[in-house]
Amino acid sequence: MILTVTLNAAIDKSLSVPSFRLGRRHRTVEQRSTAGGKGVNVARLLASLGQPVIATGFVGGATGTRIVEQLTAESILNGFVHIGEESRTNISVLDPTTGEQTEINERGPEVNPAEVELFIEKLCYLARGAAICVLAGSLPRGVDPSFYATLIAELARLDVVTVVDSEGEAMKLAVRAEPTVISPNMAEAEELVGHEFNDRDEQAGALTELRNLGSREAIITLPDGCIASVLVDGQPREYRVWIEPREAVASVGAGDAFLAGYVAARYSGSTPEECLRYAVACGAESTQRLGAGLVDPKGVDELLAEVEVEQIEAPARAL
Repeated sequence: MILTVTLNAAIDKSLSVPSFRLGRRHRTVEQRSTAGGKGVNVARLLASLGQPVIATGFVGGATGTRIVEQLTAESILNGFVHIGEESRTNISVLDPTTGEQTEINERGPEVNPAEVELFIEKLCYLARGAAICVLAGSLPRGVDPSFYATLIAELARLDVVTVVDSEGEAMKLAVRAEPTVISPNMAEAEELVGHEFNDRDEQAGALTELRNLGSREAIITLPDGCIASVLVDGQPREYRVWIEPREAVASVGAGDAFLAGYVAARYSGSTPEECLRYAVACGAESTQRLGAGLVDPKGVDELLAEVEVEQIEAPARAL
């Protein structure tokens, strides 16, 4: 079984608004409202890919109730800790005439120490039956930046594979806690190592730097795929994986689809190279629909033949 953790769950509203301009009144031509947050999106995607998954995290107020009701209606198992403050609502506006997308995310609720302790107990209980746990998204107010690191240590004691996708201080501290896999995008990877990557050689070198920070495996997502350092027979091996870019309906949530594809393939026992290929196909397929956390498994299978893989050399870097 797979666990996903979403500490800042939300209701995500995706709106398609032609010729969108600030300060003007508009009407949508398409809209979608779904339970969201990175881990929730990953859980929905895993379920659509046929994998056993339980979503957990914090929810609060009427919005939190909607999140749980929507997941239950989609037959996604969940076990959230209910908190005193209201869960957030996020809005994404897509202008289909230009392809530009604008996101407005509420900052979310504040969580108190008692609620934090209750969640740790809940996670440890659920993790007894889990093989993989995905820790994804931002931390709500009141939660210490080291919280993901704390959870990684707890899950390591239960021999659970940990996959982390976050940003900022929470991600930096999480990496030091030695998770199994991290999956930052390029900007997040640059923030982690403290410098920009000016070419492909520097991108490849960053994989070694990321592993030196603590993570056993590192995957950097790119607009057309990823570069990754993964363990093959216990030894790190580096790959570049890509697919020919296609015109996107909406790109928000493609990283969540990539991560879900990777985790789904890994849980199924695929080879590291196959996991990366499947992840890229999922990310590409998700860009063809409005709203995060949505893929067509048949479409993913069709795209697999278009995914290219190249083994690369990652220059060694000093610790």
